[in-house]
Amino acid sequence: MKLKFTGKSLKKSIFYVLSCLFIISILSLTLFRNPGGLPPSDPDNGGLTFPDGFEAVVVVDSLGPARHLAVNNNGDIYVKLRFSDKGGNVAMRDTDNDGKADIIQHFGSYKDVGSLANGMRIHKGYLYYSSSLAIYRSKLTPGKLIPDSPMETVLTDDHGHGAHWHITKPVSFDDKGFMYVPFGTPSNNCMDMANTPGGKPGQPGISPCPELVQHGGIWRFDANKIGLTQKDGTLFATGLRSIVAMDWNKADKSLYVVQHGRDNLHRLFPELYTPWESAVLPSEEFLKIKEGDDAGWPYYYYDQIQKKKLMTPEYGGDGKKEGKGRELAQPLIGFPGHWAPNDLYFYQGNQFPERYKNGAFIAFHGSTNRAPYPQSGYFVAFVPFKNGAPSGDWEVFADGFAGVDPIVNVRDAKMRPMGIAEGPDGSLYISETEKGRIWRVMFKGNKKTFGNAQLAKMEKHKLLSHIRTPDKIKDNLEKGKIKPEAALYNTYCSACHQNDGKGDGNRFPPLGETEWVTGDKTKLLNVVLKGLNGEIIVNGKPYNGLMPAHNFLKDEEVANILTYIRSSFGNSASAVSLQEVIEFRRLNK
Repeated sequence: MKLKFTGKSLKKSIFYVLSCLFIISILSLTLFRNPGGLPPSDPDNGGLTFPDGFEAVVVVDSLGPARHLAVNNNGDIYVKLRFSDKGGNVAMRDTDNDGKADIIQHFGSYKDVGSLANGMRIHKGYLYYSSSLAIYRSKLTPGKLIPDSPMETVLTDDHGHGAHWHITKPVSFDDKGFMYVPFGTPSNNCMDMANTPGGKPGQPGISPCPELVQHGGIWRFDANKIGLTQKDGTLFATGLRSIVAMDWNKADKSLYVVQHGRDNLHRLFPELYTPWESAVLPSEEFLKIKEGDDAGWPYYYYDQIQKKKLMTPEYGGDGKKEGKGRELAQPLIGFPGHWAPNDLYFYQGNQFPERYKNGAFIAFHGSTNRAPYPQSGYFVAFVPFKNGAPSGDWEVFADGFAGVDPIVNVRDAKMRPMGIAEGPDGSLYISETEKGRIWRVMFKGNKKTFGNAQLAKMEKHKLLSHIRTPDKIKDNLEKGKIKPEAALYNTYCSACHQNDGKGDGNRFPPLGETEWVTGDKTKLLNVVLKGLNGEIIVNGKPYNGLMPAHNFLKDEEVANILTYIRSSFGNSASAVSLQEVIEFRRLNK
């Protein structure tokens, strides 16, 4: 039998075959490029390391100082920026599923005092975002990237004190119509706010602590209302110094936080705490919060080495006394001190292996004040959960942000993880604050065989200097290596301005080649001995951190420190004499 084609039928046959081949090639390319519908990963995962089977693509590389973020159910990404000069929020959209943001738009014009703004969450069709002193929301319109509805003020901090330490306002929502907002403490450990909020050596805390009336806790509000102030809410839990990482766990319907512990144990009480103890203590506490809980601040802190809540030295503690510590809310996990937990997220998706379901991801922004030991943190941890409790040890999930090890000064770190969010397909998004890079983390391995073998390489990361507990002698970066005046500077100044004098890049300014340091000595003495609060401009950049008064220093110590900074960090200004310090104090009694 012979097949006979007419010219017309032959053309139809050829067209049909070519169409099939084209469709097959497109499908093949799609399957090869986007397995499981996921976009291709970057060859180096954007510089990060994960357990085997996880890969990442950089959504955007240089957004600026990115803080918390949220992802809508259509994949649109919303990011809170540290500053609002171009608009405090950024919206991004990937239009071709290559994992990269094709549309990037700034929006949201509102006053943002200081540099500690954080919140960005989506709840019931609204985008919630926070400045230091307020929480706002905008109604999201399906299909539109930028909200076009009027911005509503949900809550205003009406204390009248302006910006202060620990003033961030992340938000979480439960399933009963409530919103939770922390009000952080304005001092380190309930100090004299008018004179020494950072504390001075041997200074006792105020008793009872007046800050606990309006600070140091989490307040609960009606999530359906706007125009709120603190008095419209109820105190849900107290004794919490500073909360940035907070999330509602949908699996067990409970609120969880990872709080920042207090600072400067050695600087304030050198006879009780060594520099090593001050570097690793007190713990960053991972807490399950129940209504009425008291976590103990400022009277107690958690020592993760002794696994006890101990009395703080400001209230009679000596590093050993428990007092009534056992009666307080206890942490699920006590992470090492100063890791700076800045976001917490309970994973709900199905893309990752089953062991990640309902588990907790924690972004550790990284320490600034562990000197004379290496800075620590700068990674994303994971805590497996089962039945509302950790079901195993914490793990290193994502590392490589800093790009160096050891991290001597905070500015050595190339990137610092900050925010965590989940996409509609179960991808995990991570933001960082230095460049403003956003990653989309995906699982492309075999979920059925995922286990200890895939986790093994990340366990080795716990041996790196930015994660392990430092050796008291071997990891001391100063021992026998620096001059006495440099050691004095490192004791009282480097926690903020860093060992290299370059500051932290965000709250605390650099000391090199600025008229604040090399100019009028009287101006410099005034800052050091009287302190400084409010926004200043240093080398063209605004800073709004708190400079505590250091009037507790001896005259000779002041002279030595100021002479050191005026002749270091690229400076070559004249010395500050002992007589000049004495004369300044005499004239400013």
